[in-house]
Amino acid sequence: MIDLVRNISARSLRVWQRNRDVYFVTWKTNLVPPLLEPILYLLAFGAGVGALVHEVPYRGESIDYTTFIAPGLLATQVMFQAFFENTYNTFVRMYYQRTFDALVTTPLTLEDVMAGELLWGATKGTIGCAVMMAAVSFFGVLSYPQTLVILPFSFLAGLFFSGLALCFTGIVPQIDSFNFPTFLFIMPMFLFSGTFFPLDVLPRWGQILAQAVPLTHVVSVMREASLGRLTLRAVWDVAALLALTAPVCLLGIFLMKRRLVK
Repeated sequence: MIDLVRNISARSLRVWQRNRDVYFVTWKTNLVPPLLEPILYLLAFGAGVGALVHEVPYRGESIDYTTFIAPGLLATQVMFQAFFENTYNTFVRMYYQRTFDALVTTPLTLEDVMAGELLWGATKGTIGCAVMMAAVSFFGVLSYPQTLVILPFSFLAGLFFSGLALCFTGIVPQIDSFNFPTFLFIMPMFLFSGTFFPLDVLPRWGQILAQAVPLTHVVSVMREASLGRLTLRAVWDVAALLALTAPVCLLGIFLMKRRLVK
């Protein structure tokens, strides 16, 4: 692992730059879905379910249901954008477009290429979160300026999910195999990380399992920030995510290098 870190240089930003340039060529298709998605979710859950469940108990107080789910949707946006960027899109660049074959003919190392992929995945998660925040703000459910903390935090969260995605990209035999991690890891996190309901309603064993899920920490920090408060519990959630991110990213780079160097 030490050799992997030593082989990562500032040249990895060139890979990030390459992916950014491609992103802006197709910016319309990249920006419209994250802009419309929160509106659909908030209308369906806020106006639909929210009409039946006006308020939910959350850490000793009752808050409006739409206010409750809005930061959860921001967290899931980061997860989906970063994870799918470094699974499906990275696989396409690696296997179908042969982009990595071209990149390693330059002074870039394989570690540089993978680090650039991770940085871009985290950036894409942050962009998706920022666009979604702009749309959600019109519903008046975010407290400013504390909510702005979500933006730098979303980069850290995006880096974790990018690293997780790269781990799967390093081992799947074909692109269709991504259905398994999506079904077994991403969808359970989406449903049971406190996005749509307080975790307190789960049985004790369910609460313990939910605390072991990384998205739970992301949702917790974003919800506290959107409510205009930064608590010690949020500091613990950030620390937990920091502790997970570095090893997951390094493992992802290791698995991708093992796959590409034969």
